Amino acid sequence: MVSGKNEVATFPRKLRWGMVGGGRDAFIGAVHRRAATMDGRVELVAGAFSSTPEKSKASGKDLYLDDSRVYGSYQEMAEKEAALPEGDRVDFVSIVTPNHMHFPVAKTFLEAGFNVVTDKPMVHTMEQASTLAKLVEEKGVTFGVTYNYTGYPMVKQAKHMVDSGELGEIRKVIVEYPQGWLSDFAEADGTNKQATWRTDPARSGVSGCIGDIGSHAENLASYITGLELEAICADLTIFVPGRKLDDDGNILLRFKNGAKGILTASQVCPGQENNINIRIWGTKGGLTWFQENPNYLRFETNTDPEKVYKRGNGYLCDAATAYTRTPTGHPEAFFEAFANIYGAVTDTIRAKMMGAAPTAIESDYPTVVEGARGVYFITKAVESSASDQKWTPFDFSL
Repeated sequence: MVSGKNEVATFPRKLRWGMVGGGRDAFIGAVHRRAATMDGRVELVAGAFSSTPEKSKASGKDLYLDDSRVYGSYQEMAEKEAALPEGDRVDFVSIVTPNHMHFPVAKTFLEAGFNVVTDKPMVHTMEQASTLAKLVEEKGVTFGVTYNYTGYPMVKQAKHMVDSGELGEIRKVIVEYPQGWLSDFAEADGTNKQATWRTDPARSGVSGCIGDIGSHAENLASYITGLELEAICADLTIFVPGRKLDDDGNILLRFKNGAKGILTASQVCPGQENNINIRIWGTKGGLTWFQENPNYLRFETNTDPEKVYKRGNGYLCDAATAYTRTPTGHPEAFFEAFANIYGAVTDTIRAKMMGAAPTAIESDYPTVVEGARGVYFITKAVESSASDQKWTPFDFSL
């Protein structure tokens, strides 16, 4: 047993898992499948993998599922799974559809009493977010949002160092997420499936770049620092002619403790891939972490040599240790971090099923609250960018 976790070895079986979306040719569905099953304690048994019954059935065959558990729609899946004996139905459901379907699918399964994991952003509007939050509380279920960058061991170490006061009082936060894959009009002919739906307001939501990757940056900064935003000043831009949603964003941040910050996200930076990174400075020292080199965390002060913390070593905090899989010198990265989100969610589900209270480490995943705050951040960023007012208040609450 890893320190900080309940003893899950006594749980009598794998958790049964269902998926909505993520069928043939869907990038993120395959990521979720690898992540959820990485530790061998979850089994995919059911799904509605496409908006068309034929493609859903074909995707089920690709995944070697029993044809009777492959459904033509998410509504059929929710109804028939709920009708199964408790010992047969799925224990939780993942939603890996385009953004516009997150809310109706999540609402349907929550109303049926299922635990849910959804990709981000959680939903399109705060009204939808509030509805889901009320259902989660009413039904007493577990709800996770895959802001996967918080799953990296060295991100957990960074959070621990901030929480324990090693940086002093936080003064400055810079978080960046540059990409280059939308530098051209990639959605022009509809052949790039990801570009087509992510730049479509009807499916993606009110924002493109900030909704897609800027929300990851906000979540990472919030998770590590624990700071609450007081106000933002956003400048969102559509650089590529013909595009309908922002492909670049620059946002000034004011935090309630007096700290200041900068969040920049862009999908029109040629040569950049997934370079989300964060720098945090307090009164005593500063931290730097880059997702593309994720096994190292740098700590600097004015008085001592730079320290480089390395993943997998005994000097790391319990949370970083709990979600490290391989010995030192063997890199861990994207899939493992994604798996850590699933690991925490499913550990929480198991603990509840065994009548135990989830530990702090098992509860260390983005919940419906973080999902709702992400929706609020996207909404306020769009509002701020459209306004002539310099600062837009950030009054998030559920």
